[in-house]
Amino acid sequence: MPVMPVMPVMPVMPVMQRGSDEIGRPSPRNVTVLLAGMALVAGAVAATETGAELPLEQLEVPDGFRIELYATGVPDARQMALSDSGVLYVGSRRAGQVHAVIDRDGDHRADEVARIADELDMPSGLAYRDGSLYVAALDRVLRYDGIDEKLQDPPQPVVVTSELPDDRHHGWKYLGFGPDGKLYVPVGVNCNICDPEDPYATILRMNADGTGSQIWVRGVRNTVGFDWRPGTDELWFADNGRDMMGDDVPPDELNRVTEKGQHFGFPYCHGGDIPDPQYGKERSCDEFRAPAQNLGPHVAAIGMKFYRGDQFPAEYRGSALIAEHGSWNRRQKIGYRITAVDVDAEGNASNYRPLVSGWLQGQKNWGRPTDVLEMPDGSLLIADDQANAIYRLSYSGGDGGAASSAP
Repeated sequence: MPVMPVMPVMPVMPVMQRGSDEIGRPSPRNVTVLLAGMALVAGAVAATETGAELPLEQLEVPDGFRIELYATGVPDARQMALSDSGVLYVGSRRAGQVHAVIDRDGDHRADEVARIADELDMPSGLAYRDGSLYVAALDRVLRYDGIDEKLQDPPQPVVVTSELPDDRHHGWKYLGFGPDGKLYVPVGVNCNICDPEDPYATILRMNADGTGSQIWVRGVRNTVGFDWRPGTDELWFADNGRDMMGDDVPPDELNRVTEKGQHFGFPYCHGGDIPDPQYGKERSCDEFRAPAQNLGPHVAAIGMKFYRGDQFPAEYRGSALIAEHGSWNRRQKIGYRITAVDVDAEGNASNYRPLVSGWLQGQKNWGRPTDVLEMPDGSLLIADDQANAIYRLSYSGGDGGAASSAP
């Protein structure tokens, strides 16, 4: 399948916008938002149905940060993975496709978007390792070897494993290689609330070739975002709380794994101390590992990464950055933002706060963040499966005035 080039569009002048320093509460922070981007790949899905420019001037970030458009025409953009040569790969859930997003001239704006895989079953999760792209497609994990050099003619995938459940409810997956070189694959529950058998409600660990699969942790309702705390072997993951318990219960969770075999409460206990109305009488909340940090109720916390770079201010170094996809079963919508949680040297979490917000305007949303990915220069890419776009968040200091590409 040939790689189709995209034509650049003229940048729009920066816009000043208010920021936010408390969950859901605006405050007078200035921010520069630069709208710059590219035209769409031939035949790709438009960023909006009308093809209109995205309203980036509505996005709110702290002083000194700026957000700009990195790429459009990336259908249903979900998990991102960056190759050693700088090719950005993006999976999807609904589109059934995987795309390569290429910044050839290093100006922090995509020059090309190429479809490298099609007709897959919810290929949401991606990971890149040793020249190969790993793709989670519902009941299997596929591997595309030497993909960077074969974008013009993508190879047939190797099946790493085909032994995952094929349930579509919570069936899309996130992928990650840990410090131990093992591949971690979550298996969400095929229900809202139930007491499922293994391997549901778990995170699996396996060798890179799919052998040696084992359950690493249990009691995980549906995680589609995790990372390892820098300098440790600790796996941290965002988990979506159950639905239909009310607007404000239960919270989503940020969880910390310190050893194999830990149980995080589902379906018996939510948020560390909230017994489930159906299953809570069967087990005590004291039996399970409590969240490191409770997040907003029904915010749909998914893509999650620790910030390791030094471009952002020191307060963000080592923090967990979380893409909140946004609520659907709440009378007043919340989420639709990127949040940060501070994590200290002992692994204690605190100071849950927004980093980027504004995709939700009143009760109408024009975007839904799905994943975050730190770039080598310390900037942050953000995927959006509603706007079919990738944004770039960078920091230049000062009062939020005009900023060029990241230093």
